[in-house]
Amino acid sequence: MPDDLAALEDALTLFGSAPTLAEMPRRSLAQKGIDGPTAAHVIEEVHTPFNLAYLTFTTGSSAFQTIVGVTHAELPNRTAVAREIFGRLQVGQGARMLVTYPPLVNVFSKLALDVCGIDWSHLHRSSRDALLVAACRTQPRVILGESSFLRASLEQALELGLKREMPKDCVLLCAGTPLDAELLPVAEAFGYSVHDLYGCQEFGWLTLDGLPLREDIALVASPLGDPWRELVVGGLPMGDSFVVSEAGHVCDRTGQIITYRRARTYPEYEVIVTHTPMSAAETVEKTARTILRIKSRVVKVSPDLVTGAAATRLELVPALATPAAPIVIEGPTATALFDTMVLAQREMSRTAKTDPAWIKRR
Repeated sequence: MPDDLAALEDALTLFGSAPTLAEMPRRSLAQKGIDGPTAAHVIEEVHTPFNLAYLTFTTGSSAFQTIVGVTHAELPNRTAVAREIFGRLQVGQGARMLVTYPPLVNVFSKLALDVCGIDWSHLHRSSRDALLVAACRTQPRVILGESSFLRASLEQALELGLKREMPKDCVLLCAGTPLDAELLPVAEAFGYSVHDLYGCQEFGWLTLDGLPLREDIALVASPLGDPWRELVVGGLPMGDSFVVSEAGHVCDRTGQIITYRRARTYPEYEVIVTHTPMSAAETVEKTARTILRIKSRVVKVSPDLVTGAAATRLELVPALATPAAPIVIEGPTATALFDTMVLAQREMSRTAKTDPAWIKRR
């Protein structure tokens, strides 16, 4: 081997700054708090960019399961929402929570559960039998899972004579699918309270028992007509419409968003950004592309975008519909989620992210 090549190799070994594969930082399922089994997935390692706090994916209830990116800028709000949830449930620090479907932790974020002092665990196997064993052995204060799965598991506990072994005064926190009303009488037989948690992997938890969990949630006219309303979070439509009723939610009569009566909005709203506090339109344009790629929401930027505005202004326009007056969402409170994404985009643009082996230009 030529001396120069040997010297280069020695220098690379001793002083190389770029990491080897073994030296790269790793984020495991345990580090994300979702280290439990599911019957519907395969574990695959991926390269995740530093500008994302973590990756997750949609449930696939209305389309193909899609990768979701959660930015670091979103974590404080998810923590605040988690505090609100456990505060309303009167579940304090140190409470045990049994999670039946591990990806639900991602909707909170591990950081949020850590800050709230929740001690959570997962099933040994993804099955009703495993839920009963875990519930009897660990005596959780909260069980988080899909409502029909919880109902079937409790019915099985009754059939097997395990009612006395099950935890006392448990909270059933139902999420992932519309609430199964048949769970309520079964839970009552155990003395359990039932709560309906609605949200998504893209933006976190949004309502509990028909009551908003964030200040930037709005209900706007739905293309489906009355009594349906489209739920909008931080200026971004969810694509879900709900019946809004003064009769109230079955779990809390003060909650008027009937989340177990859900329909996909059609045609969906397009979001147009018309005003921004940012000085550069490019930041908003990049944010729109980012939201499409990691949140699966279509945001367009007006060619007449006003920069340096006092607050963000978004217009919601039904796609494929007869032209109508747009629904206007004005910040700062009502556009908090969108503004968080803009800040995340600006921070990413300010942070060096080049790889010495991948330089697009000099």
